[in-house]
Amino acid sequence: MIAPSLEPVRVLVVDDEAPARQRVLDLLHRDAQVGTVLEATDGLEAVLMIEKHKFDLVFLDVQMPELDGLGVIDAVGADQMPLTVFVTAYDQHAIRAFEANALDYLLKPFSDERFESALARVKTRLDERNMREFGRRIVNLVSSTPATGLASPASNHPRLWDRLVVKSAGSTRFVRVADIDWIEAAGVYVTLHVAGKELLYRTALNDLVEKLDPRRFVRVHRSAIVNIESILRLEPISHGEFDVVLKNESRTRVSRTFRAQLENRLGQSL
Repeated sequence: MIAPSLEPVRVLVVDDEAPARQRVLDLLHRDAQVGTVLEATDGLEAVLMIEKHKFDLVFLDVQMPELDGLGVIDAVGADQMPLTVFVTAYDQHAIRAFEANALDYLLKPFSDERFESALARVKTRLDERNMREFGRRIVNLVSSTPATGLASPASNHPRLWDRLVVKSAGSTRFVRVADIDWIEAAGVYVTLHVAGKELLYRTALNDLVEKLDPRRFVRVHRSAIVNIESILRLEPISHGEFDVVLKNESRTRVSRTFRAQLENRLGQSL
């Protein structure tokens, strides 16, 4: 089986201003690895197109009438969104973009070089995703092949982390994953909540969740992961959302989008 190469990237460009859309389209058409490119002129149209088509990437304007960029993510569901690069004219939206697990953001007006940098990050992430899928296919192939007396190599199985190497103030700490109560997105970092302390760790929340044991950790919000062992109780808020109250009395929210993941982990309805 040959390792996969990067296929043409399927892109959706969402902006209510035609010149802004055209700027992104012109830059995309320069790249030979970009395939299908479609446009949406508002958030509602974007939701319909994302649900209908299988995009790899969406360039998503933050401010739009009726339904803004964050509203698009809420409507589609964060786990169903393509890789997202937010486009905004206001730098105060950058933090909100990363809290929504955007891969990157572009601040208007952006240079050609800044756009190319964002697109390069997208290609890297897509290539990593393709390699993970390739690895899963290899594991499935090995597990379905009749035994020949040779053990399957352990390297074919995904390795979950049991320690995080956290660097802070010139020192390096080894944090046991089992000791983490919950994890919160913080831009290009995450905040690890450990025994009442907060530690910054440089990684994206989406990347980290794939390294954690799904039997112990569950995503409850687009910006939060919780250790099941640390949950004390759930308090209903409204419209299917809950507050998670942890043993140390800290709180985070279970959003409607991720409620099903918690129910599946518990094997019970909330």
